[in-house]
Amino acid sequence: MKKFNDFLRFRWFITPQIMPVIFWVGVFIAVVKGIVDIVWGARFGNAPLITSGIFTLILGPIFVRMLCEWFLTFFKG
Repeated sequence: MKKFNDFLRFRWFITPQIMPVIFWVGVFIAVVKGIVDIVWGARFGNAPLITSGIFTLILGPIFVRMLCEWFLTFFKG
């Protein structure tokens, strides 16, 4: 009951608890998108698509992490 009371009075936040789930879903999407781009680029001989797939595969999870950390800064303190 205390948790519910804290939740109603905004002493306990939901976002910091669900952010790891959002992070891993974002990483999964970025990795799958990168792999799909690389495969499609290789299949159709599209070098720019292969390059963007490699960048998405490497930089996508980093970007997702940065967004999650940025969003969490609003809930610290």
